[in-house]
Amino acid sequence: MSPPNVQAQARAPGAHLADRPAILQHATQRLLIGDQWGPAASGKSFDSFNPATGEVIARLAEGDASDIDRAVQAARLAFNGEWSQWKPYDRQRLLLRIHDLIDKNFEELALLETLDMGAPVQRTLGLRRYISQLIMFYAGQTINVAGATLPNSLPGNITTLSLKAPVGVVGGIIPWNGPLISQWWILGPVLATGCTAVMKPAEDASLSVLRIAELLREAGMPAGVVNVVTGQGGVAGAALAEHPDVDRIAFTGSTETGRKIIRASASNIKRLQLELGGKSPDILFADADLDVAVPGAAMAAFNNTGQICYAGTRLFVQRSVQEQVLERLTTFSRTLRVGNGIDPKVQLGPIVSAKQLDNVMRYIDIGSKEGATLASGGKRLQGGDFGEGFFVEPTVFGNVSNDMTIAQEEIFGPVISVIPFDDAEHALSLANDIDYGLGGAVWTRSLSTAMKVSHGIKAGTIWVNCYGQIDPGVGFGGYRMSGYGWKGGPQHVDAFLYQKAVYLNLD
Repeated sequence: MSPPNVQAQARAPGAHLADRPAILQHATQRLLIGDQWGPAASGKSFDSFNPATGEVIARLAEGDASDIDRAVQAARLAFNGEWSQWKPYDRQRLLLRIHDLIDKNFEELALLETLDMGAPVQRTLGLRRYISQLIMFYAGQTINVAGATLPNSLPGNITTLSLKAPVGVVGGIIPWNGPLISQWWILGPVLATGCTAVMKPAEDASLSVLRIAELLREAGMPAGVVNVVTGQGGVAGAALAEHPDVDRIAFTGSTETGRKIIRASASNIKRLQLELGGKSPDILFADADLDVAVPGAAMAAFNNTGQICYAGTRLFVQRSVQEQVLERLTTFSRTLRVGNGIDPKVQLGPIVSAKQLDNVMRYIDIGSKEGATLASGGKRLQGGDFGEGFFVEPTVFGNVSNDMTIAQEEIFGPVISVIPFDDAEHALSLANDIDYGLGGAVWTRSLSTAMKVSHGIKAGTIWVNCYGQIDPGVGFGGYRMSGYGWKGGPQHVDAFLYQKAVYLNLD
């Protein structure tokens, strides 16, 4: 029998291996290094699980430092070889071919992402337009890489100008909470600028990265331009971060791992782009339209089962409407359909792994022990329609103070903490009393209040009367312990280039 307040969805009929994307049949021991798909040097492999069922859906090659070294060599060879002769027009044409292949195969990619990391298929299918925008944005950027003629105050007839060139081999370490999108923050600028890449997907969600690598090769990408090494983060990921012939690391993941990458970068002073943890404040004022703000604030925390780096998990509510918002929030959370994401009616899928589920449940237990009121949810869902999947109810805590563990530490699950505030100054004081600075939002009818909060929140991205919208041409980034570097916009492409000054003596 399903637990109260949660509408469960049974596993889709016929969802056995033979009905699934073809890559699940041949993913075992397949690294892409240069022009070869093959096993890890050690011959080791590991299981990839469907988090909605707990079943093994593929075995992946377990790459290690020797595989990373081979992949980096292949990337360097490609960078110095044929790829370096491709003109911006050629790279743009490649990206357009890739775009069309991705679009043609998108339903397969969406299903693969759902099976691999659990996001509901209504969410993964909904990424089609956004990924199209991403690829088209970077295709447009191929012809925007330019230097400048610069004035100088030197004696004689000296002309000065600047040139920009690709930085070299990029190590891309991809998170498990949305690899279908996340890989494009690396692939896009790599292909646009003429860099090459070694990609290390998260061990919990590697399949969409492997499938897209197949499509890149099908589109005509030269061998070695993009290489993929699956494996454990502490082994393959660490080897990539430390490798002396990698010029840049692009990483999305935990702040703890980010610190390790910063230390590892000292080996050759690598450039870094780090999108790390978040504990974003979502500030709801009494004058907000609650019919819009409450569902918006709920999904700011619950979307992708809370597994989003900039999730608005600290909901600050003006004290005069606190009880009303908490009641509405609790009611809304109970309407969300939890279950296997291959059912198109499901809104919240599973947590990505048993390990992460245990971590979420630990935080829920801590919240109750520290005195927060469990207003809704808080239970693991299993048995019956939920089987052995890694499901948890969408969870709402009231009576939370900003110094509680659940208000200060990133949970990465569908858990929202409601914290009262008195006025804008109080809200900003609480919002900024945190080590992170990735995102933040404000819900209000007052333009003055909206601008005051937008200026006052110390974070890389601020939303007003909405949450989570990201445009490739605008981008986003972090502040403080949420990392540094910008994803999207011309600045992102520029970070994959280095600048050189040229002095021409014309006498």
